[in-house]
Amino acid sequence: MPRLKRLAEAGDDISLVPSFPCVTCPVQVNMTTGRTPREHGVVANGFYWREKQQVEMWTAWNEAIQAPQIWQTLSEHESGATSAVWFPLLAKGAKADLVCTPAPIHNPDGSESLWCYTKPTEMYGQLRDELGHFPLMHFWGPLANIKSTDWICRSAVIAARDHQPNFMYVYLPHLDYAAQRSGPDSQAAHQALVDLDAAVGHLIDGVNAALAPATPLWLVASEYTITPVSQVLYPNRALREAGLLSVKPEASDAGQRGSAGQGSEAAGGELIDFAASAAWALVDHQFSHVFAADSAAAERAAAVFRGRQGVAEVLVGPERAKYDLDHSRSGDVVVVSTPESWQAYYYWLDDARAPKFARTVDIHRKPGYDPVELHFDPATRSIPLNAALVRGSHGAPAFDESQRGILLASERGTLVGQAMADTDVCPLVLKQFGI
Repeated sequence: MPRLKRLAEAGDDISLVPSFPCVTCPVQVNMTTGRTPREHGVVANGFYWREKQQVEMWTAWNEAIQAPQIWQTLSEHESGATSAVWFPLLAKGAKADLVCTPAPIHNPDGSESLWCYTKPTEMYGQLRDELGHFPLMHFWGPLANIKSTDWICRSAVIAARDHQPNFMYVYLPHLDYAAQRSGPDSQAAHQALVDLDAAVGHLIDGVNAALAPATPLWLVASEYTITPVSQVLYPNRALREAGLLSVKPEASDAGQRGSAGQGSEAAGGELIDFAASAAWALVDHQFSHVFAADSAAAERAAAVFRGRQGVAEVLVGPERAKYDLDHSRSGDVVVVSTPESWQAYYYWLDDARAPKFARTVDIHRKPGYDPVELHFDPATRSIPLNAALVRGSHGAPAFDESQRGILLASERGTLVGQAMADTDVCPLVLKQFGI
């Protein structure tokens, strides 16, 4: 990665230690608020809204974050510094001057129309006219590739050129794909590093030119690392076999929705019955939140996982405070994987009873994260129900150096010490503005 190497050689580089859970939404919010999930409430990549008995994966608005982010603090400061927020998760409605994030339009027939949420609203139309639509099909799933990251970089350069923001936050997702599909040490993962470095180079050159003669300070963070995995844990199947998780039949009416917001397109499949279950798990890479009907059910659920292969820790109630997960949105039990293990959301005991969405790229209706979507099978035109295909994961506590990311700065003296926590990034940025 010669462009990043050149940047680091002119400045600083240190280890960046992600707080558990080491997954996208929590760590991004840790970096942009300087707080942990105990205060900001983002406990995973998805939420289970208990009062509605509804799972929401990836689609929550910025109001779900219960602490001010960098751009809000800047906007309220007397300096009047402006911000551009480009593609972080949970960005819709962010209190920044400029925002761009994917927001496809879901049509009545089930299809999607390409679109992005932007602030101001008309900005996406301008970006589309100059660059074409954001290539959503390349942002996640079997077709994910450098095209989405290239579009993000090119559109960020346009924003810098046209609006001259004082602060920009740009999320580039490219390194997630190959490392999870093939493993972090695979040839495909190494090629992803090459591809990303070229995109970063174009971003740096374009923004520097747009802001000239000013020279911006660049901070580059990898918010987590992906480690090899060789084992799969199925928390919902374990809870079901223990008599704690209940299911209901998938309705045949394509227009109906389950109480969890899960689709109901085809008869024969099963859905988790949240109301009837004593305990069920919202899984997310290398951890899961287990939601229990009462304290007795929580203890029973915890007992299911204690001593189980692939499980590093089982945290019940106040024990969640060890990782600042003692928040009302957390599960009553948190199950943590060992570094070589990850957790799949599957809850059916017979593949013939899997819901229709299980075999499709459908990130919003699954009660948990599903990296098997990266392994689309062209022969069957569906997602195989084989979680063992996944070769890389993340999320477990970063106890080892191999689980830590990196933080680079383009100016020497910006970073101090050998390592920083993700929560140190927010004050580091604000310091540059005298806050």
